[in-house]
Amino acid sequence: MPESKEILELLRSDEPEVLREAAFKAGETKDQDAIPLLVGLLQSGNLGVQEAADTALRDIGGKETVQNMVPLLESEDAPVRNLAMDILRQVGNQDFSTLINLLHNADPDLRIFASDILGSTDNVLAVAPLCESLLKDPEVNVRYQAAVSLGNLAMPEAAKCLDKSLDDDEWVLFAVIEALSKIGADSSVAAMVKRLDTCSDLVASMIVEALGEIGNIKAVTMLLRRLEKSPTALRNKIVQAIVKILGGKSLTLLSEGERENFRQYLRVALKDEDKAIQDDVIRGLAYVGGDDASNDVVRLAATMDVDRESERIEAAIDSLACIGLTKSLVSHAMQNQSSERAQVAVAVLSRIPSPEVTNILIDAFRDKNRDLQREIVQALVKTAGEEAAPFFMDVLKTHEDGTVIKNSLYFLGQKVQYVPAEELLFSFLDHPWNDVKEVALEACIELGSEGMPERFMELVSSDDPLHRLMGVYAVGKLNLAHQKEVLKNALEDEVPDIRKVALESMAQICGFGDDCLEMIVRRLYDENSDVRLTVVELLGQSDEPKTIPYLLQALDDDDDWVRIRAMEALASRQERQATPKLIQLLDSDNKLIVLKVIESLGEIGGQAAFRALLEVSGGDEPELMAAAEEAVQKIQSQGEDE
Repeated sequence: MPESKEILELLRSDEPEVLREAAFKAGETKDQDAIPLLVGLLQSGNLGVQEAADTALRDIGGKETVQNMVPLLESEDAPVRNLAMDILRQVGNQDFSTLINLLHNADPDLRIFASDILGSTDNVLAVAPLCESLLKDPEVNVRYQAAVSLGNLAMPEAAKCLDKSLDDDEWVLFAVIEALSKIGADSSVAAMVKRLDTCSDLVASMIVEALGEIGNIKAVTMLLRRLEKSPTALRNKIVQAIVKILGGKSLTLLSEGERENFRQYLRVALKDEDKAIQDDVIRGLAYVGGDDASNDVVRLAATMDVDRESERIEAAIDSLACIGLTKSLVSHAMQNQSSERAQVAVAVLSRIPSPEVTNILIDAFRDKNRDLQREIVQALVKTAGEEAAPFFMDVLKTHEDGTVIKNSLYFLGQKVQYVPAEELLFSFLDHPWNDVKEVALEACIELGSEGMPERFMELVSSDDPLHRLMGVYAVGKLNLAHQKEVLKNALEDEVPDIRKVALESMAQICGFGDDCLEMIVRRLYDENSDVRLTVVELLGQSDEPKTIPYLLQALDDDDDWVRIRAMEALASRQERQATPKLIQLLDSDNKLIVLKVIESLGEIGGQAAFRALLEVSGGDEPELMAAAEEAVQKIQSQGEDE
């Protein structure tokens, strides 16, 4: 690394690349002697040189850097001046006295710059001089910047002087109030509320908003007193602040008279154009609402954009559910003039489970459009009990919408397991739509009725392949262990999908006992690769040692995916018996197979696997080499040693 003298010489070069390199080296060595030259390079027309000098000065820092940067604050070149400001924001706290002296400079611009920089020091020592500028500087823009910087520091030591400055010009007040909001000192609450009596509506609005952010409960009584005499816009802000301070539940602790008055003010504030006010008001109405408030909130929520304001709609629905069942809510659910309002009302009712709500939703269902009927059915599925079963039975007999039908099937078969629906549910296994058939199948299985197994056994012997498939599937799901012979026959079915399902059902009802295992592994010779793949996947789910020979056998399968699944199963058990066969597969022409072998050998580990992987890592195929190196590292990290 060059000595300081050499760096200084390089910093006088005319070559931009040399200057950049020298500046970076000066920063790395924290060369104080280079500071004046680096300051000069900040004014270079070359951005690369300027950037290097900037970085170096930040790295060097110290008093000398601060003192050399100050003259640039008077530069006529705005970019240079801004660069100096930015550097001083980072290193200025290393020489407080220089910055504080600037606060007394005759040039108000320099006093503004110094106030700005002190706000970035994150040091309590900056509070006192900034407070002095805030209270005594004759230039309004300096006082404004001092208030902004005190807010940036957000230190409680500044609260007292900020309180005193609440009588300043309105321009300064904006920054003072913002700063007090950030600090959140309890001592400032009374001073801010007092100022409400003499300030403009705009400043009053800011003060009220700040009180809401501070959240001190002492402000509530003072704010409540100002509700009646405040203009509507300000009153809405006060209402919002009270809700933010108290939270929803605490509003119930107000006296009955206060609560009723406040509820009316909340209803008025709900019409404010400010969505933030609307949202806080909705939150407040959840605890002091009532029928008219419920009506107001439903109407407002119905106007919200479903795509862009989904969170607001959700919050409104939560609040309405908290208000509870009201006449207006029922009216909106029943009426047909506004589907948006009805949709909101139905969503609310879905969160107020009771037999009364069940009847309301059932009554509302008939005359609604398809989308609302879907909403109502989903609400009933969520909230209703067996008392709604006759309704859902009727829906299944009369309705044609797939979503409505699927929800009804789920309710009857899986939620309430309504046995009288057995025949009706079973009939939907022949529905023309596959997704409906799937839900009907699960509903029939979950129903748990005594007659359902017999119905499924009839399907097993059907000429219709889909019926046979559903029957074989149900044998496994219903755990009909005495029907093992039925599954044995299904393993010979001409349809591959039925053979696959039969394998899964066989594994479900008898696991991998010797007789079942024999029937399952026979299908390793199946002509269909998907069936063989199913066998391997089932074997992979078992930890029985007796399944290992069959997984090893599957490594010789003609289908790549059968072999891959066998590798994964053997690797997950770290089965060393597989290592010789896996090493042979490294010669495969299929790169996917080779990559999977490499991964599996890394999982299994051992000396033989390690040697084989080392050989691959020294090959000439980059992708295979990288995979082998990763696998070797895995073995090393496991600390395995044969």
